[in-house]
Amino acid sequence: MKWKQADAGMAGCAEQVLSVLEAHGHEAYWVGGCVRDELMGRSVNDMDITTSARPDEVTRLFERTVPTGIEHGTVTVLVGDYAFEVTTYRVEGSYENHRRPAEVAFVRNLSEDLRRRDFTMNAIACDRQGRFVDPYHGEDDIRKGIIRCVGEARVRFQEDALRMVRCIRFASVFGYRIAFNTWKGLLLERDGIQYIALERIWAELDKMMEGPHPYLGLSLLGRSRLLEKARVPFTSAAVDGFLSRIGDIPSKETAVRWALLMLACGLSGQEAGNLMRQYTFSNDARERVEALLYLDEEVKELSRDTHLREQWVGLVLKYGQETVRRWLLLCSVLPQENRGTAADELLAHGLDWMDEMKIFHLHELQIGGSDLIAISGKRGGPWVGELLKQLLFKAAAGMLPNTKLDLTEEVRRVMVTDEKG
Repeated sequence: MKWKQADAGMAGCAEQVLSVLEAHGHEAYWVGGCVRDELMGRSVNDMDITTSARPDEVTRLFERTVPTGIEHGTVTVLVGDYAFEVTTYRVEGSYENHRRPAEVAFVRNLSEDLRRRDFTMNAIACDRQGRFVDPYHGEDDIRKGIIRCVGEARVRFQEDALRMVRCIRFASVFGYRIAFNTWKGLLLERDGIQYIALERIWAELDKMMEGPHPYLGLSLLGRSRLLEKARVPFTSAAVDGFLSRIGDIPSKETAVRWALLMLACGLSGQEAGNLMRQYTFSNDARERVEALLYLDEEVKELSRDTHLREQWVGLVLKYGQETVRRWLLLCSVLPQENRGTAADELLAHGLDWMDEMKIFHLHELQIGGSDLIAISGKRGGPWVGELLKQLLFKAAAGMLPNTKLDLTEEVRRVMVTDEKG
């Protein structure tokens, strides 16, 4: 097999695994995502292997193994710097809670193993000579750009309800269409999504939002109303208009895409934060989205007046440069009617105003809290932090040079004013 989309070192080590298994009388094939991605011309990032060898036989044949899922027939084999999941051919019994099989039975026939897989494009195996085993015509579906369940769609989705989210995620990421019977099965079985842990749903959605066609995925979610059946319902927004430009946001800016979706759903920063906690977003991912929404709420309160630049400087200091840059990107794709009255001017001048700022953080001030106490002769207290913030704002806005002399004079002026007041 001449792999074009896989790292040569990884492919070579994987081939060693297949060779050892075959040398000891076992069948062995690459299977699933690596074969699919090779046929699609997509980068292959890992390689799964399926074999007729039982888990204990696999463990005996290789020096370095990890029993990662041995009860389901999976042994991780370590070769060089690479890890490969090697899974025994198996069939699965009844499923528990629409998620995982209650029991598995090991078999010696590859076609039986492929029959249990989710979609035809993932039910293709390939041997070392590059010969494909494709009983469900997955290669044809890849060529036609179709997501199709192996066998009866309703049965596949009853077995594992997460497959419905994966179906939409695959269609979105690959830009494929969903076969009629597969879509029909999804609609009939969508109530099963309530059995799936929210963190598993989020993991699929995040991959979709990072992909090249998030609008397609969100459109399919909206049409299916799938997430309305989840443990914590997520009412998918109408994608027409509001989300039509989500693909213009670079895929690396996932937080901006999520923020746009939350705005389309009519959620405030607090409401979005609560939802993201329930869906087990990481703290970092949640905080990025929350910051964008809170900033958007504040910007919508601004008016186009002579003090807009100073107000903008205050927001940059409060939220930070990265959040402000992301908000400008978010604002640029919002429908006109959903922007604040100051949005156009901020889009035109916001970056320039931020670039003109010479200071962004308290530690950059040429004066500190101990200096304020010494100058004033007063005891420390909350007033120190408040005054430092005032000095930071004036220095950032260009209203006061960031020199110790000028800052000291400003402190004295404030003290005199306060005493007179």
